[in-house]
Amino acid sequence: MLPRRWVLSVGLLSFALVPAAIPLAAQSVITVPLQHCLWHAGDNPAWSALDLDDSAWQRLSSETLPDSAYFWIRCRLPLDDLHAVARPALSTTASAAYQEYVQGNLIAEVGNLHSGHYTQDIVRIQSLSRTLLTSSSAVVALRITEPPPVMTGTGQFALAAGDADLLQALREQYIVEHVRPVLPFVVLYCVVGVVGIVQLGLFFYDRSRHDLLWLSLYCICISILRINTVASAALLSFPDTLFRLLFLLGNCSFVTEVGFFFALARRRIPWFIWGLYLVSQAMHFLGLAQLLLSPGPAHRLSVFLPVLNTVGLAAWTVLSLAPFLAFWPWNRITPRLRPLALCCFLWGLADFVHFLAQTIVNGVLHSPETFRQHFLVLFDVRAVVSGITVLVILMLLFRDQRRITEERAALAGEMASAREIQQYLIPDKLPPTPGLTIRSVYHPSREVGGDFFQVLPDPRDGSTMIVVGDVAGKGLKAGMLAALIVGAIRTAFKFTSDPGSILALLNERLQGRGLVTCLALRIDRNGNAELANAAQLPPYINGKELALDGALPLGALPDIAFPIARFRLAERDTMLFVSDGVVEARNTVGELFGFDRIAAISDQPAEDIAKAAQAHGQEDDITVLTLALARPQELSVGLQIPPATAPA
Repeated sequence: MLPRRWVLSVGLLSFALVPAAIPLAAQSVITVPLQHCLWHAGDNPAWSALDLDDSAWQRLSSETLPDSAYFWIRCRLPLDDLHAVARPALSTTASAAYQEYVQGNLIAEVGNLHSGHYTQDIVRIQSLSRTLLTSSSAVVALRITEPPPVMTGTGQFALAAGDADLLQALREQYIVEHVRPVLPFVVLYCVVGVVGIVQLGLFFYDRSRHDLLWLSLYCICISILRINTVASAALLSFPDTLFRLLFLLGNCSFVTEVGFFFALARRRIPWFIWGLYLVSQAMHFLGLAQLLLSPGPAHRLSVFLPVLNTVGLAAWTVLSLAPFLAFWPWNRITPRLRPLALCCFLWGLADFVHFLAQTIVNGVLHSPETFRQHFLVLFDVRAVVSGITVLVILMLLFRDQRRITEERAALAGEMASAREIQQYLIPDKLPPTPGLTIRSVYHPSREVGGDFFQVLPDPRDGSTMIVVGDVAGKGLKAGMLAALIVGAIRTAFKFTSDPGSILALLNERLQGRGLVTCLALRIDRNGNAELANAAQLPPYINGKELALDGALPLGALPDIAFPIARFRLAERDTMLFVSDGVVEARNTVGELFGFDRIAAISDQPAEDIAKAAQAHGQEDDITVLTLALARPQELSVGLQIPPATAPA
């Protein structure tokens, strides 16, 4: 079951927009003017005594409580109109922890007097015993421990007496009067908060959209701030500590707002913007520090609050111009961004006018009463403009996100076509190679890889041509260039099986199109081999790297010769070809897979070598090809690449 106060307060929210006030017999309520109250800093339990000499105490002059951690308030309560009341009671409004005494007798204890923390139902009603109402007036004394302030202004104080039912009705009217003005904005920002959560989901779908992240965080923070405000206005019984922490969390909406402007403009937030934000939050950081410290004169830092408030308001005023700075120069704003930029300018202008007025009236003139009388409407204007602008921006971003999704769907179709083309270029199953046993594995790091290899049996003399290479770069461009190279290899092989001639033809075709490392090997069924290399990693024979002369990659310079190596493989000899994606596989601590590991496992099957490199940490395309002279009874077959690792 919810507490009765919560149920009553939440029920009243549904009537908060009713314009008619509850008719009350105000003449039956005794309101104690502040001029009849005195206060004194300190904490002495003897100050609750009825006969205390309080002539040296100071008189309360405003609704703001004294700026002291511990203090007492004593008020004279006339009782002439209270004797005939059926259920006499006392209504106390105070945003602090306190003990309340009437005629020296303790009648209530609210909050924690040690820490100063209390709950947000600050209008509290206490029944009065008729034994305390025998004279014509009574002394009401409050022993108060004020919590550390988070904002300037520490709370309200009011004292009234009358019939308990009438005071309860006044309390309910207080809720209606304080909730009604803010409820429309709370509803608006609740909608903003829900949409912000949806936007946050879109960010996790597309991590590159940092503007969605900043805006969703703003929507969530500002909705928390508004809900926190209406919960306090509704006198819900929740801890002031929670209220203050939620206020500080909601106040982060300003930095998320600035972050959104710069993320939308694709710019980094300048360092001085972060500095201004820290200055603007200095007062709230101080409040958080005080919240974590025990209350007491030694820990009271609120003497700095007026200065910090003025400086903070000035910093907020400058920060309001962030959208104008983020999109500067304005004549370079792209057509797609113009509607969004215009909304951001309107949003920043509303903030600027609001904070400029606060800076002048509250910070410079120190006249909060003037601000409440003449400029309080700026709160409503800013809330409406900001809320509507955010909703418009969210709709525009949804529109852009849909367009981006459509573009990515089209790109995914193109990538699928590219994978389909590459599937024909990099064989899943190798052709028969008489006298040789060849196994191959290919794991692209992306949808389309830049590695390539070809195994081409030559029916003219029974030899086999093997070409292994790697295009500089990754992704679709590298994959398309690899497709061009494979086509050129197949064309050249129709005319020649000389490895050096094939590399020379490829080098000619690649001038001005990119750099490619490549190795071409022609080997017959007896093991006689001829190899030409263009900066590709040397192969391993029986676990040892084959010594090759250095060479430039294909496409670097025209008319260059590539070093030729000739050797012979004996029965049971093995040969291993790997791409640099195997060597450069990197684990979480930055350690490379390296040549030593390759040499140590060079006699293992191609699939095991590729899996070892992947497990270490794949960062580039991985190609592994093994070759061995076949025994007479063996047939040369290729290894089919599993669907999960083959290019689609």
